[in-house]
Amino acid sequence: MEVTTDDVLGWTRVGILFLGMAWAAWMDHNDRRVPNEHWIIWAKPAIFVWALDLMVQGADWTIYLTAAAVVAYASVAVFGRPTLRDARGGSIVDVCFLLWYAVSAIGLFAGAIQYQSTTPMDVLLGEGDALGLLWWKTAALLVVIFVIDLAWRMRLLHGGADAKALMWVALVFPSWATLPVLFGPQAVESAVVALPVAVSLLMWGGLAFFLIPFIMLILNIKRGHISSLRDLRLGWHATVLPIEEVTKRHVWLLTTTMEKPDGSTQIYHRSRAPSQTPTKEVLQAKIEELKQHDVKEVWVSFKMPLLVFLLPAIVPLVLLGDPTVWMMDWFERLNV
Repeated sequence: MEVTTDDVLGWTRVGILFLGMAWAAWMDHNDRRVPNEHWIIWAKPAIFVWALDLMVQGADWTIYLTAAAVVAYASVAVFGRPTLRDARGGSIVDVCFLLWYAVSAIGLFAGAIQYQSTTPMDVLLGEGDALGLLWWKTAALLVVIFVIDLAWRMRLLHGGADAKALMWVALVFPSWATLPVLFGPQAVESAVVALPVAVSLLMWGGLAFFLIPFIMLILNIKRGHISSLRDLRLGWHATVLPIEEVTKRHVWLLTTTMEKPDGSTQIYHRSRAPSQTPTKEVLQAKIEELKQHDVKEVWVSFKMPLLVFLLPAIVPLVLLGDPTVWMMDWFERLNV
């Protein structure tokens, strides 16, 4: 079997994705945070392989600078947004970043002018000038980064590490042509519309969340935490822990106290986690209040890091590709 350059670059990318995501998932599992230094370190091999790929495809300077614009946009999530005020104040970092943005913008607009004869429809059909298609696919990553960033700002992605991870995945795999799908590559390549690789990885990871209610319910029944029908509203997504364990685990406290009309208080179990994580002081005060009511065990909801689910999602991504392509193919077969 002949090994091509695309195979080498593709599987190198898979290795980068797996190692970088495994390290991030481990930190997210232990500390519920991933430092920015992690994404800075792992962006280097991703960008290096991307540059090699563009070189193999014969990219010109406009495509390289368009790719630089994509990296510059994604870097805002890690380094922050530079300002003219800080640049005028002597900040070398801000000056360098603003120059980077300006040069990248020049390449982006020059590419748009140079490849204006290639339309988005040509990209969908895979027809037209090869470099024109490559420029459009590279520029389209700006939209992918924008959507991920917007989802983060709108709290559709709860953690900053989740958004940064998906942006990093977009840099590792800028298109489906760079991903060596083992089974069904023809389905991905022949699809008129396919989700970006980063979004497809998110979908594969999201499918694992559908198993959580069944797993939690079985575990709670096995441990004897379901004693009434009222417990079922908590048993599918929460569990019971000794009150002393709450501060030692990454959980949201659902058990609290509620004041009754007569002025007395009673124990109440919320079915939803708080919208904002309470401070350690507030959490400790709630625990002390529950202890005063002789509460020994409480209902808690686990803080489940998304990156832990994205790591195993790499397997179906590499094996099957875009889940929506398979779903559309399945629906078409049903209609036939």
